[in-house]
Amino acid sequence: MSSVLILGTTQGAFQYRRARNPEANMNISQIISYWGYPDEVYDIVTEDGYILGLYRIPYGKTNNDRSLAQRLVVYLQHGLFTSASSWVSNLPNNSLGFILADAGYDVWMGNSRGTTWSRKHKYLKTNSKAFWAFSFDEMAKYDLPASIDFIVKHTGQEEIFYIGHSQGTTIAFITFSTIPKIAERIKIFFALAPVFSIKYSKSPLIKMAYKWKSVIKAFFGNKDFLPNTSFKRFVGSKLCPLKIIGKICRDILFMIYGCDLENLNMSRVDVYMSHNPAGTSVQNMLHWSQLFNSSHLRAFDWGSPVLNLAHFNQSTSPFYDVRNMNVSTATWNGGNDLLADPEDVKNLLSEITNHIYHKTISYYNHIDFLFGLDVYQQVYRDIIDIIQGNL
Repeated sequence: MSSVLILGTTQGAFQYRRARNPEANMNISQIISYWGYPDEVYDIVTEDGYILGLYRIPYGKTNNDRSLAQRLVVYLQHGLFTSASSWVSNLPNNSLGFILADAGYDVWMGNSRGTTWSRKHKYLKTNSKAFWAFSFDEMAKYDLPASIDFIVKHTGQEEIFYIGHSQGTTIAFITFSTIPKIAERIKIFFALAPVFSIKYSKSPLIKMAYKWKSVIKAFFGNKDFLPNTSFKRFVGSKLCPLKIIGKICRDILFMIYGCDLENLNMSRVDVYMSHNPAGTSVQNMLHWSQLFNSSHLRAFDWGSPVLNLAHFNQSTSPFYDVRNMNVSTATWNGGNDLLADPEDVKNLLSEITNHIYHKTISYYNHIDFLFGLDVYQQVYRDIIDIIQGNL
């Protein structure tokens, strides 16, 4: 990046700027308000003390009669390395959060612990080792139940619709198969790029975590991994709009998630890169690395029978069984997805007991489900049709 900056000043690399998007420098509430939608934000506290940012778009611009009867609730849960901003990063006609609000739904967007908007705790300091001692196990055990319980109590809705992407599907599979009282709250579970096992995953980051566990621990320690820093936001908002560097930014996204040159809105790359990666814990990455080459999903292995015994009351980490989940489930996956490999998805689908719909989009990668130019036609319109058909 430094070399590009130096070369750019002498070779004219900075002459061709893409239009900068103001949302690249905004938080989630500001983005929602910028487009003229109502926004609400809540800090919810999990059973183990983490404070999570929960965002709400209670109604849309085209369907904004506040006097209407209670609106159906749709909850959106982001994936690995992203945050709730991913649901509002595109223009309103192509961002699921805005689309659902305009369709008449009460939209809520969660943030997993350790991401940009969920880096607080009642007692622990954010820079402490104890704060970062979590993986998606805790997101499923504490974060998701706390978010859903809060929404149900706040809205009075007995059932809600759940939409998850990537790791947002993983924690849902775990929660819904292990905590029946939460599963009973879910009318339909919509799983975009579902991830339950990663035996066939081709994701460079997962492979890196698998091969270089000791290097990751030595370099990143026992705390956060790929946090959203002020420097990264500077690169995303100031440098990614530059034509030559914009291609580098695009290639970084494709390296992580898979390539789809024709379906990414290059005019929005500064927004994508400013908000992502949104951070997670080193322990979460190590957890994913433990699952590489395995066709089963299991809890984090703490490294010794004694520690596992303390956490799970058994000497080995337990397996999760998706067959125990009794929730109506609709799934979408991409043929070019590096993280949710089609073979892994195929194995998962065979174990979902209440599967109501599936669609494979041959050319989709992992982030096309969030940022694809045709994602409304390919995915979001189907989601709304299924919701309407199940009222």
